Amino acid sequence: MDSPLAVPWTPAFLRDRPSTQSAATAGMAGRLTDGGCWEARVRLAVGGLLAGLLAGGAISVELGCCLAATGALTGWQALPWALRHRARCRAEAMERDLSEMLDVVALGMRSGMSFDRSLELYTGHFSTMLADALADAHRQWSCGLASRDEALRAVAASYDSPLFERVVENVVRSLRFGATLADNLEDAAREARSGYKARKQEQVAKAPVKMMVPTGVLILPAMLILVLGPVLLELAGGF
Repeated sequence: MDSPLAVPWTPAFLRDRPSTQSAATAGMAGRLTDGGCWEARVRLAVGGLLAGLLAGGAISVELGCCLAATGALTGWQALPWALRHRARCRAEAMERDLSEMLDVVALGMRSGMSFDRSLELYTGHFSTMLADALADAHRQWSCGLASRDEALRAVAASYDSPLFERVVENVVRSLRFGATLADNLEDAAREARSGYKARKQEQVAKAPVKMMVPTGVLILPAMLILVLGPVLLELAGGF
């Protein structure tokens, strides 16, 4: 639903607001509407504008105008940034716990349990974000509020992870056609572990490059002042 404030002459970057999908991947599906997003962004933009105006206006009018514009833009983009950050954190936490969940469910099924009972074994003994989401989905199809396929796919849609979506589709197909599920879950667990390990190794490899920015901005100027400071003082005293 479009907000009444989104008039046709509004610039494109102002009409851009968090979509329902971005709210879903941030774990806020059904709790964050388009109208609420618009109102929150307007309030944050106005608050940033006033804060910048007050902070800079105490020094000069020009600085107050610059800080007001910066604060308004920052406040306007704060909600999308927060939703994207939350979605990335949820996806990373899910990928960290996915292999563990798959191993537990596969182990339960190899011991003779059904998929539902094996899933209960995981959700009942592990306190993770993924376990809570799967427990909610299990309660939905147990109470008849949704089918098992719909509930599992809704959990997969709430995470921005192609791997999790493939795992859920494999589970749905295996349960529907009676295929062996334990082997598929173990293969998916190995794939999830290797993918998570590769992403962590990539982050570690990028760390030295990212450290160059604070090193160049903060440490290097301080070292130059420490080394060249006495020399500059002596030169200044000579004049």
